[in-house]
Amino acid sequence: MPAKFVSNKDETIPLFKNPVLEYFSHIHPITPVVTFTPAIAFTFYLGFVTLSWISLILFFVLGLFVWTFTEYAIHRWAFHYHPKSELGKQIHFLIHGIHHDYPRDSTRLVMPVPVSIPLAVLFYFVFYGIFDIYANALFSGFIFGYVAYDSIHYATHHFPMRSGIAKWLKDYHIRHHFEDDEAAYGVSNPLWDFVFNTVPAYIREKKQKNAIIEPR
Repeated sequence: MPAKFVSNKDETIPLFKNPVLEYFSHIHPITPVVTFTPAIAFTFYLGFVTLSWISLILFFVLGLFVWTFTEYAIHRWAFHYHPKSELGKQIHFLIHGIHHDYPRDSTRLVMPVPVSIPLAVLFYFVFYGIFDIYANALFSGFIFGYVAYDSIHYATHHFPMRSGIAKWLKDYHIRHHFEDDEAAYGVSNPLWDFVFNTVPAYIREKKQKNAIIEPR
């Protein structure tokens, strides 16, 4: 589906009449790094003192891998859910719709701390209930993935990113906004778009072209 937007400038609209709620809806892009780096370091340390190096690295990487799917799943099935009720549409607009209307709004690109911290705590206890002593290492990798995602997301909208993988990621995400918002759900990586065949049309066309067997 062709993507739509209201403004491609670094501007936005007020979301709340309450000044306190409005204030907390604007988040500096460095906030996730400042907020969660101590948690990443601390849980990695807890894993370090309880696990072998092999287990520590293995579960850190597993946590990062789990994040990649979480990123895809939330973006595709939660952020791009199409509610039918007016209340549902209003909630959807607050959560993600405004980002598509004002994709270069620099103060509403990362998740607000009053939302991200409770979610992080929830994930931690879920991981702990499943993985026990391995949960700290896994959680450290998971939150590292989240911080990387938020940082990459901001960069794709506001940094030049003119070469290499950075350029590729920027182009990939920008196509999600301005060509087809029902493709390219992965922001920090395209892994699950390939798994679920939600890559943008230009990649599908390239794959089909490469698959053509020339007649002899």
